[in-house]
Amino acid sequence: MEKLREYRAHNNMRELIIDNNLLLMAISRFDIAFGFGDSTIREVCEKNGVDTDTFLAVCNLLSGNEYRNRDISLPTLMSYLKRAHTSFLDVTLPKIRHHLIEAINYGASNEVSFLLMKFFDDYMDEVKRHMEHENNEIFSYVERLLAGEVDENYSIASFSVNHDNMATKLNELKDIFIYHYNMKDNIRLSGVLFDIIICGRDLMSHFQVENTLFVPAVERLEQSLRTKLTDNGKPAAAEEPQDAPQVDILGDREKDIIVCVARGMANKEIADELCLSVHTVATHRRNISAKLGIHSTAGLTIFAILHNLVDLKEINPHQ
Repeated sequence: MEKLREYRAHNNMRELIIDNNLLLMAISRFDIAFGFGDSTIREVCEKNGVDTDTFLAVCNLLSGNEYRNRDISLPTLMSYLKRAHTSFLDVTLPKIRHHLIEAINYGASNEVSFLLMKFFDDYMDEVKRHMEHENNEIFSYVERLLAGEVDENYSIASFSVNHDNMATKLNELKDIFIYHYNMKDNIRLSGVLFDIIICGRDLMSHFQVENTLFVPAVERLEQSLRTKLTDNGKPAAAEEPQDAPQVDILGDREKDIIVCVARGMANKEIADELCLSVHTVATHRRNISAKLGIHSTAGLTIFAILHNLVDLKEINPHQ
């Protein structure tokens, strides 16, 4: 079957799965029952109470297809994200932990093994804190927006988390086992490393849905509510001019990187200074540019000066 460029409502659900069987996980996170035969995507979504446009946006995004995100249903998308969180916290990560213990116990047990397990347990705690924060704080905020309540002291732009850091840590654990954990008879360990690789890809896809579909949809809802308040003669939350981005939308690590950029440091130097990978630094710089709309080193340097992140004496005049 030729790969579809875009899934549409009239396609059979069966076609979607044949095109990309990894979407079975997404289907389950929409709480769609299997056994749908030759029904179309629209028929299956309507039968299961799922917004069709939102389902299509997620599946097309995850498959690297063309997608439309203007008609996202936030209740449907939040339900999907919550089930994804449950999947990671209650199924995927505990399963990996269980198999990791089996693999390590099956081989030579030593102090390094215990350190590796602590590394994984700390990672699980970090993911749990992040996802519980989204469940309890972010989604509650969006539910208030959906009820027509505008919070003048908060916006989705404040939702700044280090997704890359979580994905990088899981990849680091995999690499430690592959390059440094010397153990033969490692069939069990190979199996759990494969699970870690799949989990890492699943997490990155999950974060992509949040960044590409969820956050823009919330921003549109915020803007719509503020416009309505203004039209009704009520004071809306003051918005900053487009040409004056605020430093508050940046995370602490992003501020650190801007300071290093302003001091004339290259990505490799920044990575060494902040104990990060060069890839992570590059990703942070892309995120910073997207948030601020500033894409040049000179522009970031000026931003750092204007917002008192660096002193003029720290600037390299020859950069």
